[in-house]
Amino acid sequence: MNVADFDFHLPEGLIAQTPLEDRTSSRLLVMNKETGATEHRHFRDIIEYLEAGDTLVLNDTRVLPARMMGVKEDTGAHIEVLLLKQIEDDVWETLVKPAKKVKVGTVVSFGDGLLKAECTGILDHGGRHFKMIYDGIFYEILDELGEMPLPPYIREKLDDQDRYQTVFAKERGSAAAPTAGLHFTETLLEEIRAKGVGIAFITLHVGLGTFRPVSVDSIDDHEMHSEFYRITQETADLLNNTKERGGRVISVGTTSTRTLETVAKKFGGKLQEDSGWTDIFIFPGYEWACVDGLITNFHLPKSTLVMLVSALSSRESIMNAYHEAVELEYRFFSFGDAMFIQPPTKGEYE
Repeated sequence: MNVADFDFHLPEGLIAQTPLEDRTSSRLLVMNKETGATEHRHFRDIIEYLEAGDTLVLNDTRVLPARMMGVKEDTGAHIEVLLLKQIEDDVWETLVKPAKKVKVGTVVSFGDGLLKAECTGILDHGGRHFKMIYDGIFYEILDELGEMPLPPYIREKLDDQDRYQTVFAKERGSAAAPTAGLHFTETLLEEIRAKGVGIAFITLHVGLGTFRPVSVDSIDDHEMHSEFYRITQETADLLNNTKERGGRVISVGTTSTRTLETVAKKFGGKLQEDSGWTDIFIFPGYEWACVDGLITNFHLPKSTLVMLVSALSSRESIMNAYHEAVELEYRFFSFGDAMFIQPPTKGEYE
């Protein structure tokens, strides 16, 4: 199967630049997983499609304000540092601009010296390792100095940084938000619980690899990036019980989906407490082990994310739905509208 099979025309004006004032007011395209038939609603209506006995799975990762602007101590040159992941205590893998100005031993100062970072290594892909030097609590300093690392297709300034966090964000570590979760409010989640729908949390720290374009022609030649995940025994037990009693597992976002499928495949279809790194690549032909339905945003043409959602239904149905979304001027990507790939109903939960 070729990457070009997942291409579609997306007018630039449909790329959402800012979040809506009300998280639940975004539009919702509901697509029947089996038939491809579509309905057009608003996100607050998602509760009508969930059944008592289902379990909704949310990614509770928290985005780090990981983009920092600093200066070289020796020359005063401006340096941008983007934190990617923590390697060990106070040592981080980063991307820097301009990279050519940062050698081993270079010290970059942020916030008039509130935080300093010394380059301790240069990586093959051009990244840098930095040793952080500071007094106090690192994450409090980062909250003060850092900015949200918005995706490259968002060019508008984000006035309220919390709008790039889900309302249930908890575990620090993401370089990007699990954007399907941005549509939920605490009120909507309470209404969902009151209907008898379970809510479970996993953690997957989203890496910048999620934004990298696929650079090969054949899907078989693509190498996926790795991301850290964690699932608790409490979540595993809830989801196993959901399956055993005939409920549906509804994954919120491709990140939750990749975590659930990684763990289910690892343990023969059952979930259990686990953590590690996943580079699972899901595309049409994939045999599903856990996820029944998916709530997701609209993704980039020719991306691995479009391939994943196509695997849950069919390439043809997803491409038709995407063309319909473009014609009806849905808002795309991180701050855009949502889609629900709806699995067959299973009747009233007993």
